[in-house]
Amino acid sequence: MTDQFGRNINYLRVSITDRCNLRCFYCMPQQPEPLCHRDILRYEEITRIAAQAALLGITKIRITGGEPLVRKDCPQLIAMLKQIKGIQTVAMTTNGTLLEQALPELCEAGLDAVNISIDTLQEADWCRITGYDGNMPNWPDVLEKCIKVGLKTKVNAVLLQETREEWTQLAALAEHLPVDVRFIEQMPIGQGKTSDCNTAQVVLQQLSKQWPDLQPAEEREQNSPARYYRSKKLTGRIGMIASLSNPFCSTCNRIRLTSTGQLKPCLSYGQHTDLRTLLRSGASDETLRSALRECIYAKPRQHCFAEQTAQAEQQTMNRIGG
Repeated sequence: MTDQFGRNINYLRVSITDRCNLRCFYCMPQQPEPLCHRDILRYEEITRIAAQAALLGITKIRITGGEPLVRKDCPQLIAMLKQIKGIQTVAMTTNGTLLEQALPELCEAGLDAVNISIDTLQEADWCRITGYDGNMPNWPDVLEKCIKVGLKTKVNAVLLQETREEWTQLAALAEHLPVDVRFIEQMPIGQGKTSDCNTAQVVLQQLSKQWPDLQPAEEREQNSPARYYRSKKLTGRIGMIASLSNPFCSTCNRIRLTSTGQLKPCLSYGQHTDLRTLLRSGASDETLRSALRECIYAKPRQHCFAEQTAQAEQQTMNRIGG
């Protein structure tokens, strides 16, 4: 269905947990207070919401967290979502640390695509950013395995000041692998409110020194937040998600469901519709659809990151599944 500004909303992002095995400083507090299990939506509840959303025109679902693979039986949920009539694509965003061992189950469940968050290929920097005290995964190997099993694979890298000298190395993953390496402007949520934020234009200028023929890709993914670039020396593409310096609000096609059942029409605003309470109070499918419809229609014209109004989202990213 369309919102009040005529945008076709067909994409639902679903956070299934606030928990994570990493502690990336821009996403999760160093001393997080995990939500109680009873406050998290059950898989059956998520599936019921998704089924009603599909009747309103949702065709794509992305599973997020926290880290979705820390939740038990995540592949089971994917299989459940794939059975919903009208859902064409089920994808996942993950930090990748548990992905390799989960690949067989994820593929059997029908997962279509995966985005892996990789902010640096330098192990010392990766451990410092993520708070992880183990070995960093062999990222090229993980990416190759995802591609081999048929998953459409992308890399998400937040533009951090700490990794500025490593952006070219990250982008080079697309030289020999058919992956999209996407650079994302850090959003002013949680610690991001006080961080020095780099823009997509800054990284694009840096990468153009390595690949002088870097040009906008002819093909465009409909309603994608990323603007892609190609070079004759790259097998994959370079993407820029410039939520702050070049907002894509006018073509935004998404809504978000938090792990606690709060439906958010916009990431930047705190406003939401409490679907969990509706579900657990015995609401009919028609009532649930009506709540979805009203939330979608009321989606704001644009985000409020620049203004940081009183209505701005105050929760950390792991709680809202950015």
